[in-house]
Amino acid sequence: MCILYNSPPVVRLLFLLLTGSLHIASSFYLPGLAPVSFCEKDQAAKDQETPDCRSEIELFVNRLDSVESVLPYEYTAFDFCSIETEKRPSENLGQVLFGERIEPSPYKLHFKKNEECKHVCTKTYDTKKQEDKQKLEFLKKGMLLNYQHHWIVDNMPVTWCYDVEDGQKFCNPGFPIGCYVNKEGLQKDACVINGEFNEKDTFYIFNHVDIKIFYHVVENEAAGARLVAAKMEPKSHKHTHIDNPDCPDIPMDISNTFSGELKIAYTYSVKFLEDPNIRWASRWDYILESMPHTNIQWFSIMNSLVIVLFLSGMVAMIMLRTLHKDIARYNQMDSVEDAQEEFGWKLVHGDVFRPPRKGMLLSVFLGSGTQISIMTFVTLFFACLGFLSPANRGALMTCAVVLWVLLGTPAGYVAARFYKSFGGEKWKTNVLLTAFLCPGIVFADFFLMNLILWGEGSSAAIPFGTLVAILALWFCISVPLTFIGAYFGFKKNAIEHPVRTNQIPRQIPEQSFYTKPLPGIIMGGILPFGCIFIQLFFILNSIWSHQMYYMFGFLFLVFIILVITCSEATILLCYFHLCAEDYHWQWRSFLTSGFTALYFLVYAVHYFFSKLQITGLASTILYFGYTMIMALIFFLFTGTIGFFACFWFVTKIYSVVKVD
Repeated sequence: MCILYNSPPVVRLLFLLLTGSLHIASSFYLPGLAPVSFCEKDQAAKDQETPDCRSEIELFVNRLDSVESVLPYEYTAFDFCSIETEKRPSENLGQVLFGERIEPSPYKLHFKKNEECKHVCTKTYDTKKQEDKQKLEFLKKGMLLNYQHHWIVDNMPVTWCYDVEDGQKFCNPGFPIGCYVNKEGLQKDACVINGEFNEKDTFYIFNHVDIKIFYHVVENEAAGARLVAAKMEPKSHKHTHIDNPDCPDIPMDISNTFSGELKIAYTYSVKFLEDPNIRWASRWDYILESMPHTNIQWFSIMNSLVIVLFLSGMVAMIMLRTLHKDIARYNQMDSVEDAQEEFGWKLVHGDVFRPPRKGMLLSVFLGSGTQISIMTFVTLFFACLGFLSPANRGALMTCAVVLWVLLGTPAGYVAARFYKSFGGEKWKTNVLLTAFLCPGIVFADFFLMNLILWGEGSSAAIPFGTLVAILALWFCISVPLTFIGAYFGFKKNAIEHPVRTNQIPRQIPEQSFYTKPLPGIIMGGILPFGCIFIQLFFILNSIWSHQMYYMFGFLFLVFIILVITCSEATILLCYFHLCAEDYHWQWRSFLTSGFTALYFLVYAVHYFFSKLQITGLASTILYFGYTMIMALIFFLFTGTIGFFACFWFVTKIYSVVKVD
């Protein structure tokens, strides 16, 4: 990535927009983020006029999570060294919803002040005491499930970099509590890093960390230096002198059958190193470059883009040529004999705009789908500009929730407009369903998942106050805005159609297998899903495998391709059904592209069983509970795109043919 600094400005700008990465020129920083300068303690005392030049480096701890469990826990849940006197930093709505719990730590760092085997605290466990025994068992459970620490220095993750396949280095924004060697002597997870971790049925706790802080001295700017990387290496030391630790090479082992009194001393070492080659604006690069599958994603996305664009071009060309011939042929029919021999989609012109069955539900789905579509577009657009990067913690979720709340007006307007066009008269029911049906289903599912998290004592459980705040946003802002939108929607005249609807419905002839509703709906979702499933893998990885997602430019590109593909696939099938004299296109167009959500659900099930190592009933229920929410949102989004595309298409073709 760093080779881009020698590329022309246009190439660099295009790369930035596509990848959504954090390569920003040195004179331009991420919106909402500003660099902090650090000085040595003596210099900081002299430079009191410049409060930005600090000597103390705050190290924060975040929640602990695991790829083997969906349940994250707060740092203090594991009885590590903690500090209660300092105030916790404020968290935004997105961080709370994602379950982040950032707290101050007892690890004290000062700029350029190296430390060697410094003692933090000692934890004592007596297995004869029930409380101590429970704490030790919980710690063992965390090591068994490979729970990971997440530390933060200067808004950067403290990373653990280690060698992987093909001589590459992977930098993990977390490090494990410890590891376990099972009864057969098999080393699990991080135990493979040290050959001395070989005792059977034994836990090894990482009670020492070697921290390296890399800094860059700022030239021609404010005094001090800026931190550009924070790396660490977890180690296990069985200290011979607990009060005065010496960090020997003997690992700290905890036998699974241990009983009696156990003392664990936590220590750390810190070293400061200058690195003039890394700029502050590109300090996240070493983490992002080392992430697995990044190169695969580049190739796969470009490959998918070429295939989808080619298929889209083919569909568009066929549609344009065939339609042009149809319209020309229909408009040349002047005689009565010709009119009696009408065939194809012109035959159903008197029924094509007949109101669909369950028009109330369809209009409600269209309103909610419009709300989700606009929210997704705006969120991804801001993410491409760098506003919602991984450095801006919780910004992505906060932006999405706020946008959804504020977009109640278009939801109410669209639902009311189409419901009135369908001939509906129960406007109060329509408004209430638009405001409460789909959001209510999502909130009910979310609340049930939160009850499970509460029961398990997980840090991801949303506090009661936050739930009340979310309900307040929904009832006090989103619902009134939905009512306002519905008021203007019902006040306007119904949508005028280019042809009149006959009083008596036309009989639909016997359909072939391919033009029946179900086969068409099943086939319609294949192409849209084909253009997103590669990106879907990385999105699910970021959610469930705790990997950073930063390729928002590619995601935005795939979003645009998905909209185009859903539209074209639905229009193509709609045309075939109209040619077969089947005029029930409204629900079918919605379900054709909306069926992509079912393929997403199937893929999520496959991902769960083939890629994840999640164990436990609670974690399994949580995975599928949250997946159902994502599937519903995706169903409403894709279905709405398909309906609007088909509505535009049908209106367009019947407005350009002569109808007697």
